[in-house]
Amino acid sequence: MKLSKLFSISILLVSNSFFAQQPIYVEGEAQGTTYHITYFDSKNRDFYYEIDSLLYAFEESVSTYRPNSIISRINRNEKDVEVDLYFTTCFKKAKEIWKSTDGAFDPTVYPIVNAWGWGPGKKEKIEKEKIDSILKFVGLNLIELKGNKIIKKDPRVALDFNAFAQGYSVDVVADFLNSKNITSYIVEIGGEVYAKGKQLDGSDWLIGIEQPYDNKVSGNPLKAIVKLDGKAIATSGNYRRFVVENGVKYNHHIDPKTGYPSKNNLLSASIFSNAAITSDATATGILVMGLKKAKKYLAKHKEIEAYIIYSDEKGNYQVYQTPGLKTFIYSEE
Repeated sequence: MKLSKLFSISILLVSNSFFAQQPIYVEGEAQGTTYHITYFDSKNRDFYYEIDSLLYAFEESVSTYRPNSIISRINRNEKDVEVDLYFTTCFKKAKEIWKSTDGAFDPTVYPIVNAWGWGPGKKEKIEKEKIDSILKFVGLNLIELKGNKIIKKDPRVALDFNAFAQGYSVDVVADFLNSKNITSYIVEIGGEVYAKGKQLDGSDWLIGIEQPYDNKVSGNPLKAIVKLDGKAIATSGNYRRFVVENGVKYNHHIDPKTGYPSKNNLLSASIFSNAAITSDATATGILVMGLKKAKKYLAKHKEIEAYIIYSDEKGNYQVYQTPGLKTFIYSEE
């Protein structure tokens, strides 16, 4: 199972009406982390068991931490493995973001992630020859989806959807709530969030974006508070999961082109879009590509907004945000 981790987004629940209908809370564990869901329902229905079952089935499809999941069986090259809708959606989105980010986002980097000790596999001794040998079978051009089966050009190719699966699971839960005619809710899984509507007193769903201080064990002060309605936010950062070896800090975001952790001045990237799967995958790609390329990417993709925190030449924190983000900002430090 994936190790629990802390996240850069905080949900801020605001309610000023004492007599308003009480919110319903659904909480639990999934994908090695936690989930928190709040919604309003005039019928006062508790969807805990339905949601928990959905997330269990989701892991059985795309979690590399479950040995008998569909993705794990594909990675082991088992014969006649048929994919389901969860896997297909992840694979198609991966191809889309892989192409649009020029390979900065690539789930076939999984063997290198394992070699660095960021996956379920045992950490290996990192040497250039080792990395170069693995890079030969990294690339989404080496794997295709035909019908309901995966075809590999090299059997050593392996997939890891963990960089955006949590985002997609948020969408799965949101779709479920929509099917139950729930019009006001917020879904958070592992720090990725989708919110719809407003609270009964008319207040917005508010999300906090943390300061990107190196911190593995607790929350950081907030840099900004944003409001969401019919939008998703996902944040990738270099300040939660990292190791320091021989005085050198290595973050967990691997550049698929080099096989080494990305080296740039980005500290966190919060991406806003219509779907959490898109926000989650894009945030990972942007953190790998760096600020200059990220600005060009965002200028081209007007359908998403971004709040990027980076370090300038003097080591001071700076913020780059897309022009349309001002409609999301509730308050900022």
